[in-house]
Amino acid sequence: MYQIVVKPSAKRELKKLIPRTLALIADKIESLAMNPRPDGCKKLVSNREELWRVKVGEYRILYAIDDEIRIVDIHHVGHRREIYR
Repeated sequence: MYQIVVKPSAKRELKKLIPRTLALIADKIESLAMNPRPDGCKKLVSNREELWRVKVGEYRILYAIDDEIRIVDIHHVGHRREIYR
């Protein structure tokens, strides 16, 4: 089981969501503790860090995985139109 760590920037993004969407995203984030690479996840191409993406409807969760210390680090949560900017 992995520990979930949410960065302050992701916490601010989560606070802006409506309760129904927040509940769906929170469930998905909790499920990442058991399986950080679920079906449908994708590794993003980036020069700075290795991020993964998982979809929740129109929203995306961007996170990093550290297998050595078993941590899933949530970096960003947002609408698909804005998350990659």
